[in-house]
Amino acid sequence: MHNNLVILAGGASSRMKKEAVLDNLSPEEIAQANERSKGLIGVGASGRPLLDYLLLNAKKAGYKNIYIIIGEQGELFKEFYGNQNENNNFHGLNISFAIQYIPEGRVKPFGTADALFQAVEQFPELNTQEYSVCNSDNLYSAKALLALRETQSPNAFISYDRDALEFPSERISRFAIAKLDQNNQLLDILEKPTADDLEHYKDVDGKIRVSMNAFKFNGSTLYTHLKNCPVNPERDEKELPTVLLNSVQANPNTTVGIPFSEHVPDLTAKEDIADVKEYLKKHYPVLDWNV
Repeated sequence: MHNNLVILAGGASSRMKKEAVLDNLSPEEIAQANERSKGLIGVGASGRPLLDYLLLNAKKAGYKNIYIIIGEQGELFKEFYGNQNENNNFHGLNISFAIQYIPEGRVKPFGTADALFQAVEQFPELNTQEYSVCNSDNLYSAKALLALRETQSPNAFISYDRDALEFPSERISRFAIAKLDQNNQLLDILEKPTADDLEHYKDVDGKIRVSMNAFKFNGSTLYTHLKNCPVNPERDEKELPTVLLNSVQANPNTTVGIPFSEHVPDLTAKEDIADVKEYLKKHYPVLDWNV
């Protein structure tokens, strides 16, 4: 089992910063949504950020080394989790920061695959080890994170049952879906599926499976695909699902979809803030680090 978790937190949070007419957010919450990285918005007890709860679940799952990928203006992360670039002790977790630099000529970061590539260039030890990767604005359960640590598959992702996600149906319909074989090996990922596509993408249990960006990778075999990731022509970004599919093409039967059926709280837009606060109040009434 590996002990490394890489958390993607260097994105531009553009959807969170969009204007929204809401009557259930305070001026402070709106200000945080407009100014902070999504994982740092204070949705928990005593105004602690969502990232605290993800780190708590990572600790419960047995991760030791946490690499948080932040943007060039990501100093607020260091105020919360340690002011050194490497080896900050946060409740027993060893936290280091990688910086996703924006290439010259761009105004926004170059996507999730670029973020991970920059991280493994800054922390090359990851290229000789196994590691997990996840978003900073999703709250993955300790059980799901543990499944990524425990799998024997060189690469893996948590393959969520689409019907268990508690999002509006219109939002769920936009999620990319995964095509798996009878052994849950990844065959394909389909962006923007139509209703007709769904029948052909059901797994052996008759479920439609989606990825919520919770991965496990073998560093040495992934590196080349990270380095050579093409740019998505529609979104003008380098994306981890592309890296994963290119890895599958080069090395078939090395990427398993681990089936899970549970909700994954998500902070994408201002409309999500109240829902996530309610979820945390119900499921995490106390932020207890003694695990």
